[in-house]
Amino acid sequence: MRHKIPCLLFGMVLLAGCIIYVPRDVGEPPAGPPDEEVYRSDSDEYPYEMDSADFYDYLAPYGAWVSYRPYGYVWIPRHVGHRWRPYSSGRWLWTDYGWTWIAQEDWGWIPFHYGRWGWDRALGWYWVPGTVWSPAWVTWRWGDLYIGWAPLPPGIDFAGGMGIGGPYDFPNHYWVFVEGRYFQHDYLDRYALPYERNVSALRFTVRKSDLALRNRQIFNDGVDVEEVRRLTRTAVSRHEIEDARGPKDNSVSGRSVRIYRPAMKKNEAARPKSYLEKDEAERDLPRIRERDLERNGASAPSAERLAEDQEREMRILERSQEEEKAELKRRLENEEKKASTAAEKEKAAKEGEVRAGELRKAHDEEKAKVDERHQEEKKVIKGKIRKKEGD
Repeated sequence: MRHKIPCLLFGMVLLAGCIIYVPRDVGEPPAGPPDEEVYRSDSDEYPYEMDSADFYDYLAPYGAWVSYRPYGYVWIPRHVGHRWRPYSSGRWLWTDYGWTWIAQEDWGWIPFHYGRWGWDRALGWYWVPGTVWSPAWVTWRWGDLYIGWAPLPPGIDFAGGMGIGGPYDFPNHYWVFVEGRYFQHDYLDRYALPYERNVSALRFTVRKSDLALRNRQIFNDGVDVEEVRRLTRTAVSRHEIEDARGPKDNSVSGRSVRIYRPAMKKNEAARPKSYLEKDEAERDLPRIRERDLERNGASAPSAERLAEDQEREMRILERSQEEEKAELKRRLENEEKKASTAAEKEKAAKEGEVRAGELRKAHDEEKAKVDERHQEEKKVIKGKIRKKEGD
């Protein structure tokens, strides 16, 4: 059943112009019941307060609300680009609350600091509302080459004093990886590895501490500051978080960052004024995309823009693969140096050849997958151009 969704909104809200490439080699995380964070922030800590119903009203112009079991109503953003992932369009700042995500999106002060992000093969990324503020609801990985982070999906609990509950195998495409040198840059989506590279990036990184509770506040410790200094070869400035009066007052100036982070009260009776049923959104998704392109063609990537994006992706892919080869070579040489006998050296050399061969194979497969996706993207764009010329 459709609920108060005018055709124009229905056509433009879900898909920002776009090509959505659905990863075929990963599964969806198991859906659990709506998780309630054990920790509850004290509203006295924040000078401003909102009802969770305000989320529905504020985010409605930026996306679509969908009735989605077992989470109630979830939100799907609009106009985010065909390779968009949560926590990708923005930057990280080291603050008195740890690594804090500074989003480029106007609506970013809500879904990157409250609630969780999930993935649906038909709908793409969706946000599940929450009431507890965090510098970012993410988990981390890092190594000598990369720093990576992934949004915490719904169903994973966070409890004060215990952190994130239970082990969880994050799907590969959840992760955003950048070469360590770029971690403190703005617009990190411009430096992110193609997600087809994530399997290799996972092998070159290890899980890092995530979230912690101190003095009734959530801290995002993430990657050690000294490691960031080493990888970026730059200083890491510590910023103080100040409470902004409203979303439009969010800003970074000098060593301070103003963030609107009102205390949220859960309203069980609240619901969006307009929303879609999940099966309706799934059924109509292709038509919605077509209509969005026709009515808002300016948001669709042009052939020239797509070519630039793909060239940048290939440069990142090739450069990062070369660095992995060099890193593996360094590790293998160190292992051979540690071998004390001829037999041990021979064994280390043979094992090194196997590992180098496995890396070459993985690199070839990654490049083939990126090439395949690029060809699919070109076909979609070419088809849209031909259709437009024939109108």
